[in-house]
Amino acid sequence: MMKWMKKLPYVFLGILSLISLFILACACSPSLADKVSGILYPGQMTENVPPAEEEENTAAMPVTVSTGISSGEEGITSDELLRNIEQIGQAESGPGQNRTVPQAVETPSLSIPAQVEGRNGYTPVEESNEPVDEEEAGRLREQTSYGETGENLTFDTEFCPYYGMLNQNLQKLYRQIYANAMAVNGIFNPVIQVTPSDLRNVFMAVFNDHPEIFWLETAYRGRFGPDGYCVEIVLEFNRTADALEQSKEEFKKAADAVLSGARGSDYEREVYVHDYLLDTVAYELQAPLNQSAYSALVNGRSVCAGYARAFQYLMQELGIPAYYCTGYAGQSHAWNIVKLEEDYYNVDVTWDDTEPYTYNYFNQTDQVFAANHRREDLSVYLPSCNGTKYAMPESGQTDAALRKSLSDTGISKEQVLTNLNDYYNDCYRQLLENGGSLTFQNVVADAGLWMQCYNAYHTDAYSAGYMDAVFAQLDVSSCEVNITAEELSGGEYLLTHQITLN
Repeated sequence: MMKWMKKLPYVFLGILSLISLFILACACSPSLADKVSGILYPGQMTENVPPAEEEENTAAMPVTVSTGISSGEEGITSDELLRNIEQIGQAESGPGQNRTVPQAVETPSLSIPAQVEGRNGYTPVEESNEPVDEEEAGRLREQTSYGETGENLTFDTEFCPYYGMLNQNLQKLYRQIYANAMAVNGIFNPVIQVTPSDLRNVFMAVFNDHPEIFWLETAYRGRFGPDGYCVEIVLEFNRTADALEQSKEEFKKAADAVLSGARGSDYEREVYVHDYLLDTVAYELQAPLNQSAYSALVNGRSVCAGYARAFQYLMQELGIPAYYCTGYAGQSHAWNIVKLEEDYYNVDVTWDDTEPYTYNYFNQTDQVFAANHRREDLSVYLPSCNGTKYAMPESGQTDAALRKSLSDTGISKEQVLTNLNDYYNDCYRQLLENGGSLTFQNVVADAGLWMQCYNAYHTDAYSAGYMDAVFAQLDVSSCEVNITAEELSGGEYLLTHQITLN
């Protein structure tokens, strides 16, 4: 008995050694641990937790989410936009901490109609995140300034919905990025501590809200210190920034040529803008500056991004809320959401620009768009589109109802003007025949000729074209000219002139 008692401590030590070896084996083999857990706790699932360093790396990954509209979910209403969603950056998350974001929703395969397949071209925001050591981070903080802080700026979330998606802290950075982009200041320190994912969301919000900053590229660079926070932001600008004042003047002239002819209700003006873009813009995948409104309005060649940003800009200039919506439609794609009265509608100008053009993607609901459009990134937070009052499902029906025909004007087909010289001669003839009549009309063949006429008044070319000769004949020395343009059902433009001679 005494011999057995003396051996007992060694038995315990042996058992403890076996248990320790078994625990070590489970630690080295998660599959063995899962099997043991299944035996001890039948019916319960175990979940493997990723290593800590893997979780930290997710902070630098772009946040991409998919909307549920393709699976029949209703999405977010306009009232919920600022009130009920979890705002971007709501939790003051630091490096290595993951904010809660909507999970991607499983959606059925999209069905892309053959006539619009490949008509995409949207380039998502491209970020470049560069780590720097503490010494370099300190140098950047000392040598680079905030640039323009934009601290006194305000933005109406009715027209800038992406701004409303951010918390107050990130809105400070939004105002700073906007102000520096407007000032073409490409390098600055952020006014707040910001992580890579939040910086991407804020940059995207600025870009999506402001088509008027046509010189801003969809790419930027962020430099981040060892603590994971950004110490320097570098914006990229396209070639229009090299002669920005001239580019702005060209952009304004092109936009004004459209806006001057938009009249009637918000709906009628929307139809006018939609059709004007179809008449004057050609889809071209390799078009220069094709992520900007400039490419569509000034160059007349673009991809979906240029169409959508031009539509957004023109509608907002008319006081009609219109948003830039991005996502997937066979490829990365951009379209618009427009607000008419209290309802929202999807509009895809690019996909309507076929031969002949249609209204198949004009003022449609999310339910209709779910077959071939899926929102992504911050666009999932834009309002749901459930309006039906101003839908135009069939090509040409409302177009015929809204527009006059050529015969309605009293001007014959033979009298339609087809070039700028004929226009000058007709204006000269009508003024002299009517003794300097203050009001007269003529019809030009298409939108391209109307734009030539419009530009002639802004460059003063019309003076040599016909007005100098009018001055000489009627013995006057100055004049004021006001012209309105109305698109006709056949694509011609009725020009109404009101002229004051002094």
